[in-house]
Amino acid sequence: MKATIYDIAKEAGVSIATVSKVINAKGKISQEKRSEIIAIMDRLNYQPSVIASALTGKHTYTLGLLIPDIANPFFAEVARAVEQRGHELGYSVIICGTDNRNERIEQYISVLRQKQVDGIIIGTGVGDTSMLRDNAWSIPTVMIGREAYAGTIAHTVVSDDRQGGRDAAEHLLGLGHRRMAVLSESLEISSSRERLRGFRERLDEQGIELPLDHVRQCKYRVEDGRRQARELLALPERPTALFCCNDLLAIGALQAAKEAGISIPQELSVVSFDNTILASVTDPPLTSIAQPVEKLGATAVELLLREFRERQSQPQRAQTAAQGAQPQRIALQTELIIRSSTAAPRSRR
Repeated sequence: MKATIYDIAKEAGVSIATVSKVINAKGKISQEKRSEIIAIMDRLNYQPSVIASALTGKHTYTLGLLIPDIANPFFAEVARAVEQRGHELGYSVIICGTDNRNERIEQYISVLRQKQVDGIIIGTGVGDTSMLRDNAWSIPTVMIGREAYAGTIAHTVVSDDRQGGRDAAEHLLGLGHRRMAVLSESLEISSSRERLRGFRERLDEQGIELPLDHVRQCKYRVEDGRRQARELLALPERPTALFCCNDLLAIGALQAAKEAGISIPQELSVVSFDNTILASVTDPPLTSIAQPVEKLGATAVELLLREFRERQSQPQRAQTAAQGAQPQRIALQTELIIRSSTAAPRSRR
């Protein structure tokens, strides 16, 4: 027999109103009691009526998450963080892999709208599409790790990518490096632009040039990092340090250095960005700029549900936003994690 909200309330020893608050992520309820009620719902396999909720314009208790590739460890960690916080608040998460292709992004947004999800979190590198702008008006939308495009009312939760780039440059400068290069994802992606911007700014402040041909744009795969690093390491005056804008590109750089017989960190220092599990298991382990992934995911879910509740209580909120209200932007602090892939260049030893 299918469990009802009355069964959950009886089992937990609370009122139906309290269970309803947990389901709707509302009200002041202790985390201990909230977790207990969610555990009972899981054990009794309780599921709110999605169809009835959709027909009445209420919760469907589902969220959509768009990411480029679940095989990328960083986005796998983002998905886990979003799913975990969603679960704690009584929500299921539909994960969609886009491969950073606009047609797939639009297809998935269309599917998620048909399923009447309560909100969409977008963590994929996207072009500015009319569907993205239109969706932000009709469904609460939060960009995670990406800046919102002009004309949307999507909220934004990001790491402080610019400061992370500055910290990477500061670390390498402190070791004595002066000849550096950057492996970046497409500069059409806001996070990549900001990481490069911060890195370049810090070098400029020290009067150190970062030549244009020392900045290489790659896809986010290991092989792309390997190929571009191979070219940089073949230059007559090769760089003594590489800043790689994600861990996968950095792993590609390690492979290229090994193939060229260049020792790390004795002859080449490598700093990565993201600090996924991969950064600690490479040989040598990577110095990396760590993003607060769990906090990124949890904050995105909480911001999304807050927007959903406000739109329910204020039906004209989207129209009001269109007349000038500003979406919220939250930037979380990164952290430099120093491991064995960086050292002073030989000239400074």
